Amino acid sequence: MKRVTEYHLLPRLAIYIVLLAWLILGLYIADITEHIGFTTAIIRYFLSTEEYGVKFRALILLAPFVLTVVSYLINERAKLFKQTIVLNKQLQQQVEMLEHFAFYDELTGLPNRASFIDGLRASTTRQKDYMFAVLFLDLDRFKNINDSLGHMAGDLLLKEVAARIKRSLRAYDTATLLTGNNDEAVARFGGDEFGVLLSDIKSVMDVVRVAERLHNEIKNPIKIYDRDVYSTVSIGITVGKAGCERPEDILRDADTAMYKAKSLGRGGYVIFDEAMHAQATSYLQMENSLRRIVEKNECVLHYQPVLISDANKIVGFEALLRWEWPEKGLVFPQEFISVAEETGLIVPIGIWVVREACRQMRQWHQTFPEYDHLTISVNISNRQFTPDLIESIKQVMNETGLNPGNLKLEITESVIMNNIEIAADIFSQLKNLNVKVQIDDFGTGYSSLSYLGLFAFDALKIDKSFVKAMFDNKWAMEIVKTIISMAHNLNMEVIAEGVETVEQLEELRALKCDYFQGYWFSKPLDSREVEALLEKQ
Repeated sequence: MKRVTEYHLLPRLAIYIVLLAWLILGLYIADITEHIGFTTAIIRYFLSTEEYGVKFRALILLAPFVLTVVSYLINERAKLFKQTIVLNKQLQQQVEMLEHFAFYDELTGLPNRASFIDGLRASTTRQKDYMFAVLFLDLDRFKNINDSLGHMAGDLLLKEVAARIKRSLRAYDTATLLTGNNDEAVARFGGDEFGVLLSDIKSVMDVVRVAERLHNEIKNPIKIYDRDVYSTVSIGITVGKAGCERPEDILRDADTAMYKAKSLGRGGYVIFDEAMHAQATSYLQMENSLRRIVEKNECVLHYQPVLISDANKIVGFEALLRWEWPEKGLVFPQEFISVAEETGLIVPIGIWVVREACRQMRQWHQTFPEYDHLTISVNISNRQFTPDLIESIKQVMNETGLNPGNLKLEITESVIMNNIEIAADIFSQLKNLNVKVQIDDFGTGYSSLSYLGLFAFDALKIDKSFVKAMFDNKWAMEIVKTIISMAHNLNMEVIAEGVETVEQLEELRALKCDYFQGYWFSKPLDSREVEALLEKQ
């Protein structure tokens, strides 16, 4: 009876093993319905009869095959599991790398602007008596290094400057840094801009000492490609207290102070105050308004007469731009031209000035035929003096009908010196159009007398500062004499600006100055006043 029971149990056990293996195998069968149906058929078969002998032998033959298949599939699943682990690890590494790039600068390894702002935000949430400072650093004349030595050299310089900033703070900083790790208190914002965050400062002098040490560290020569490269840095400083400011505003104020430092001569530092913020706000307001100056017809020209020195006879006018700003009234160019230059808005504004001046002069020629010899002088900025200027002048001449010989363009010495080759090509094309070219404010900018031989200018204009100082300083009188003599020897005419007294005029006549303009004869006039003046003449 016992042997019969064992004989009956063995096939049942084999059945269960095969069924278990088959169920595991079903995990890899795509059609689960087919697998369940086949499994059900096997169960019915083994339960339908008591003839275990034949069935048992069949199971014994089938079991090794089924177990081999199951073993193979388990191994494959293990391999797949390992591959999944590897892929997850690689994915985690990629995520960590992306997070690093999101918060750290690739070139220097320093935290970036986003990371710096996070640290700055933490400073603003400290206790109320907590003080901190932000230093905004910008390398001076970094573009010159890129242009002369190449971008690879520029990258080497940036890496060395980053190292010097960290080294300076690590060795000398008396202020407590934000995290205890000074690497986290230094950041590269992009380009040649860096930031330093100092925390728990006791006075502004703590920050000033750090700024001075940074200056001393960075100004030392840096060896790049076996040559010494010298660089300085302009620093803007803002001091903040916890709980009162947004981190973006603090960084903005430090940036504003940095630009103020650059405007004062570079290589220095400036501490932000509210007057700077007001100035920056006014600047932004002016920039936004300037963007609509042409389309809103807010530009207006005034005209100052240019006269022959000997006869006090009008030979032309200089067109001078004014801005009829609805919010502030009539605004003079010294208040907005620098903003227009920096933003590039001077280009469309400058084209409008050329077009309107030529249109107005053509109209006066038609209204007063006896004055068809009058010329109009227009100032051209650095941003305008590009090859595109030629096509703009041609278009204006065609639109207005003015003879190109009646147009005089005034440029400063710096326009020529920025790129002599391009300037020479533009100058040649202007001469081919018969447009006159004059050097404005001669002797006040970056001067090189060699370019006077390269360019056949039609006239030099003596700056009003020399005219004003003629009787106060001997050197000013000698400069005026030299300019007039040199210009005549080079077959150029001379125009004196800013003549305000009869004594100045008489002296200029004695020195054989050809033309003059200034308040002695007339202030700049609007178009109706010019017409009244011409009628009297």
